[in-house]
Amino acid sequence: MSYMIVFTTTPDNESAQKIADKLIEENLAACVSFTPVISNYKWQGRIQKENEIELKIKTKAKKYKKVEKVIKSLQTYEIPQIIAVKVTHGFGDYLKWIDKTLKA
Repeated sequence: MSYMIVFTTTPDNESAQKIADKLIEENLAACVSFTPVISNYKWQGRIQKENEIELKIKTKAKKYKKVEKVIKSLQTYEIPQIIAVKVTHGFGDYLKWIDKTLKA
């Protein structure tokens, strides 16, 4: 099986929770973790500094397109960060849990 962690950011906890709830309800993510972050980036020629919530979405690679669609539908950003990283190694029991959870 091929696993992924999809990263995105939101402006607040409420937005993050909406995305997480939808992904879990639709069986697209086994787990979504939130972390407060400070993002520094250039937008429209100016340096920006924003407090954001980063989501780490644990899923399977075959579900990526649907995960992306949900994120885009619930995001408030003009160009949301949506980045996926393939999991090359992981604790076997945790990966089995992802399999079992996403089959339910």
